[in-house]
Formats: sequence, C-alpha cells, structure tokens
Amino acid sequence: MAITCASVMVLTAVPGAVAQAATPAEGPAEASGADKSIAFYVGGDLTAEGHPLIGGFGHEPSSHWVEVVPEQNHAPGSTVTVGATEEADLPGELTEIPQVERTHRYVTSNYSEFAGFPAPLTNGGLNDQNVAARDVWSDSREELVDRTPEGQTGPQYSDLSRIAMERASSAEEAVTILGDLIDEHGFTTYGGNSHMFADENEGWIFIEFAGGEGLWAAERLGSDEVRVSYPGYIHEFPVEAAGGDHPDYRGSENLVTFAEEQGWYDREKDDEFNLREVYGVDFPTEEFEPHQQAAPDDKGPYRNPVSLEAELEELDEVTLEDMLRLVRDPRWSDDRSGYGQVAELRDDLADGSLATLWLAPTAAATAPYIPIAVGSGDLPVEYSQHRYLTAGSSAEYLDPEFMEQEATEYATQTFKRLMYAACARPETYFDDVTAALEGFEAESIEQWDEVQAEARNAVDNGEDPQAILTEYTNARAIDGLRLGNHLLDDVLVRSREDGGIHRPSVEQKEGNTASARSAPMSLDGVSARDRVNCDVGGGWSDGDAVERAGDYGDPEDIPDYSSARISGRAVSSDAASGSTPRWLWGLGGLVVGGLVVGVPMYLRRRLTS
Repeated sequence: MAITCASVMVLTAVPGAVAQAATPAEGPAEASGADKSIAFYVGGDLTAEGHPLIGGFGHEPSSHWVEVVPEQNHAPGSTVTVGATEEADLPGELTEIPQVERTHRYVTSNYSEFAGFPAPLTNGGLNDQNVAARDVWSDSREELVDRTPEGQTGPQYSDLSRIAMERASSAEEAVTILGDLIDEHGFTTYGGNSHMFADENEGWIFIEFAGGEGLWAAERLGSDEVRVSYPGYIHEFPVEAAGGDHPDYRGSENLVTFAEEQGWYDREKDDEFNLREVYGVDFPTEEFEPHQQAAPDDKGPYRNPVSLEAELEELDEVTLEDMLRLVRDPRWSDDRSGYGQVAELRDDLADGSLATLWLAPTAAATAPYIPIAVGSGDLPVEYSQHRYLTAGSSAEYLDPEFMEQEATEYATQTFKRLMYAACARPETYFDDVTAALEGFEAESIEQWDEVQAEARNAVDNGEDPQAILTEYTNARAIDGLRLGNHLLDDVLVRSREDGGIHRPSVEQKEGNTASARSAPMSLDGVSARDRVNCDVGGGWSDGDAVERAGDYGDPEDIPDYSSARISGRAVSSDAASGSTPRWLWGLGGLVVGGLVVGVPMYLRRRLTS
C-alpha cells in the first residue's frame, strides 16, 4: 500500500518509520548539523582492477550543470579573480592573482549558490592529466573562525579546486600548487575546508584552516589505504613536515609554531600533534559500528569518516560499481546532494583524453551516471546551465542570449522531480528506480569498454578520438534523460492511482484564504533527516552500499523508455528502440586477438507496462 504523508514537514520522515534492522547509533550531545560534501578514496592495491578509485559529491541547495572545459592558452599578464565578497558569512574581498600560460582540459560539475562566493563554483572533477579532485568541508575550531579577518583575501575553496584542475599533472603537484598559492596569496575561508586529490598512483588529503594565518596541511594516501572525508581530516602529523620536505606529509611553515603560540600544543608534553584535535572540531557523529543505522533525531547522521572507513574496509576488492553505489547510497545522497562523481584512475590509458568521469547530473540516488571522457566535446544542452535553483533567478529577468538554452529541458530538474516523486513513498518506488538506474549503468559500463577500445585505436593511428567519445556520451546522456522521464511518469501515474498526489498538511494563518498548495514550500530547518531522502532505514530495503556489494545491475530491469519525450527531440533514440547506433559500426573494424568484433550492445530490453 502506498504511504501517504500527513504534512510536507514529515514527508521525508517516512523512511525513519520503517522497522530498524540495527540498534541506532547515538549522535553527539550537540551535533554541528554541517554536511558540506563527501568523498571516498580506495588505493589501487585494494581494488579489483588495481587502479585507485575516488568518488563523492558536493552538498549545495543550488542549480548544477556539467561542463567539459577545454585546454586553453592565456596571454601574458592574464589574471584570475579569486576570493569572496562582503556578502559571505565571513566577509571577504575579491582580488586578482596571475593565471598560468596554459591550463588543462577537465570535466566538472558547476553550481551557482554559496553566499558571497561568485559563480560558477566547483568542487573539482577530472582533468586530462588523470588527476581527480573532490572538495569537502572540514570545520576549524571556533577560535580560528573567530579570528578570521573581515575583508579576508586570497583564493577560496572553489578557486583552489578549479586551479588544481587547470594546473596539476599529479595529485602531489595539486598539493604543491595549493600550498604555494596559500603561502603567497592567503586563503579565503567559510570556516575550514579540505580537498581530496588522486591520480593513478596515490591520493592526497589537503586541509586549509580558518583564521587568516595561512595554515594548511596535507597527507599522502597510499595504494593500500582507504579514506573517507565526511568531514575531511588529518589526525597525527609529524612536526618536522611543517615547512619541510617530508615524503608523506606537507604543511605550512607556521603549522606547529602557531599552535604552540596559542597554547594548543606542547611538543614537550603532548604525545602527538593531532591536527583534528589541535585545529579542528569533533566529528558531528560519534563512532558507530559498520552498518549501524543512525538515530532518527541525529542532525548529522553518519558524519564520522573513521566509522565509514571501517565499513568500506569490509570489501575485499573494490570495484567501479562499488564506488558508484557508495556515492549513490541514500544515507547521504539526498535533496542537498548536487551531483555524483566517480573516477577509476587507470595507468594504462593511451592518452589523457580517455580518462573518464562517471557523472550523475544531480543526486545519484535518483539519477544515472553518464561516462564522460575528458576528451569529449560539448554535452547536450539539457545538461548545461538553466535557471531552476540558480541563485538570483527569482528576482531577475533572463538574458535573451540564453532564451533557447533555457527553453530546453533541464536534466537536473528532471531527476530532482524523480527524487521527490520516488522519495515521497520510498518503500514503494525506490528499489524499482535503483534497479532501472543500475541496469542502465551496467549496460553503459559494458559499452564504454568498447567505445574506449575504438577511441584507443584512433589514438594509436594518430587520430583525434573526440568524435567517438562525444557521440556515445551524448547519446547516453539523452537516453539517461529519457529513462528519467519514463520513471518519473511511471511513479506519478502509480501515485495518482494509489490515493492521489499528496496534498500538503500545513498550518495556515487565521484569515488566510490561500490553499495549502500555495503555502511556502521552503523547509523550516536544515537537519539532514528533515530533508527529502530515500533512506528506508540504513540504505535501501536490502541494506547499504557495502551490504549490497556484488552483482551490479541487470539490463533486464531497464523498462522500455522508447516513448519517453524530451522537448525538442525525436520521440525515440536508437538505444531506446533497440537499433544499433551509428557509432557502433566503427567497432566492427576493431581486431582483438585476431578476431573481428562488433557487439550489438543495445538490444537487451525487457518491456514493462
């Protein structure tokens, strides 16, 4: 039977009403409520294919769009605007810093809203040097936040994320670049931040602290390590690494001495220099056992990275599919999740243009991952910037230059609508939606291997693989959007037939004649469990991402979405209707081990009503 909620304020509390499979973990006495992004890293020695994996997303109530930024040459004297404005919570001042002569090509998710931080903003992505980046909150201690100078200057978190993509040729070089920038120009903070970088060999964690003192630290992540940033953290730090040349740690020259001056660390008495204890704050959630369900009233559920690392370490050999599921896990992929990104950082690429970012345009809980090679060209306009959830749009008119772009369907909005429809009754719909998405992605993973083989063959022959990569990615992006429209239609039709579309039950001021549907729709509060989410009690109905590890997706679970409409596009695509797309004909010429291969990979489909 469909679940009908009594009010919009308890709409997302439905999952919490499901019988709990484990004893709830207790939250801290006073949780911070902060949850600005999550990131996962698994070293190559721990993965099935021997390649490092990185994944995560940003937490922003904002519009999001996908962009492939081309490599560019910049004239001498070119500069980049960095920092924040006086509208930021910790007011800043915009300044200019020099741009380098040439910047790399990269794939990223842009977004529009963080008070006082000019758009477009980014948390990282993947560049043509096979360097991936994530950005995650890391609260500094209150004294540091309080001493942050008004009118602070220097690059902020998004500036650093973008610059790393533009300039870094390795994860370690990203650390060097960011450290040098902060040493020279300072850092504009919102209260503390971190980055996770990875390449085909290793990962790095980089923490920048609030306070206006230029404090930063970095730690190498080896091929045999797992790390979760939720928030980002570094524990024990060797004091000799501050301002030095330690192989596994880096830090600003004043990292230790400033703590000593403040009386926060005494090298004669303290056993270790623990950066989280010295400069940070407690994790929002106390440690919990793997797979332990969060307490319903925990304002920052699962926000303990050490506990999540213990959970992740249960996996014997982590696969790309495991990482896709981790980022999609409804315990954290919810209405505030801006996108989903996963990269397998291979060391056998014929060219940097083949490096691939698996990207969901909004929260992966209800959106498909699309493979995007760094060498791809422009993506479908439906995945570009639109005004839905874009900062300032409600008070401003549209620039006529963007009329036709804005007239197209917006992938982010479509998959947001799917989230709202499915998460309103998650026990009824969420497993079906997940099965369809994972089936679609299982198909994509198989097909992408063939696309990469053709692109690699082009590179070996001295040809540009961009057309091969772009044609498949664009076709798959449009098919993913068609699938999203089909699933949305299906869920809404079923809900109408099972009690109708829920009418909000909200308190109205005496004398107000407007209906409940015209009441303010904004959530009163920001606690994670109050937001729209599909968590049915510690993940899906059959467990969390680690508990569900193993088989990933069955193409037989993909419904027939050939009749799904996208405004301005033909009713059906080659993929949805079962015919062989144009790009596949090129595969017939590939020779692997002396055999001619040409695999019709779009034919499997189970028709559902």
